[in-house]
Amino acid sequence: METILEIKGLRKSFVNYEGQKIPTVDIQQFNLYKKEQVAIEGLSGSGKTTFLNLVAGILRPDEGQIFFEKEDVAILSESRRDLWRAQNIGYVFQTFNLLQGYSALENVILGMAFGKGIHKDFALALLKRVNLAKHIHSKPRQMSIGQQQRVAVARALANKPKLVLADEPTGNLDRTHARETISLIQEVCAENGAALLLVSHDHGVLGKLKRVIKMSDVNRAGLPVEAERENNPVKAGA
Repeated sequence: METILEIKGLRKSFVNYEGQKIPTVDIQQFNLYKKEQVAIEGLSGSGKTTFLNLVAGILRPDEGQIFFEKEDVAILSESRRDLWRAQNIGYVFQTFNLLQGYSALENVILGMAFGKGIHKDFALALLKRVNLAKHIHSKPRQMSIGQQQRVAVARALANKPKLVLADEPTGNLDRTHARETISLIQEVCAENGAALLLVSHDHGVLGKLKRVIKMSDVNRAGLPVEAERENNPVKAGA
């Protein structure tokens, strides 16, 4: 199988309020193959979000290489990483990152504008698939938490990315909508030939993916929950 993502000697640390350097991610080797769907299991504070942000190019590693289709993303400038991410990565953020002044449809379309171009019909089709046909003109504050999460999923899939990253994508959903959301992500990834890298501690979610990796088995660093939350910047529209 052909590799889409290859990690080598990846390390990232943060400095806490006391000036101490806290290792967050220390992964020697990690491979993800094209069209593969993989889940990473880990508790809060195990470095999962930091790892996804490194893969997405939101964070830059202290050391190591992140090869995406044989290109080392880690050495790209910030502006080039932003462009690369928009063209290749779909990210379902744990905190949604929806633009509050825009409707559900506009949020999805704006995500398209950063990537491969706007296709309104596909944006509408995605919102219908996540059961938001009646809410396409609703703004985030007019929707429930679960509905906002589903807008975030539609936005992440809108550019038909080669790799979808999902950070606890069902954390705010009830069991029924959680199953539907995971199925949608998997189906659209399969239809578009995209790989999926999902992190979760929900065994109901983990059970839907064939390959599950424990974060503690690949990450040699540990991180307190507060440190990970405080040191993970998130960019709107990324």
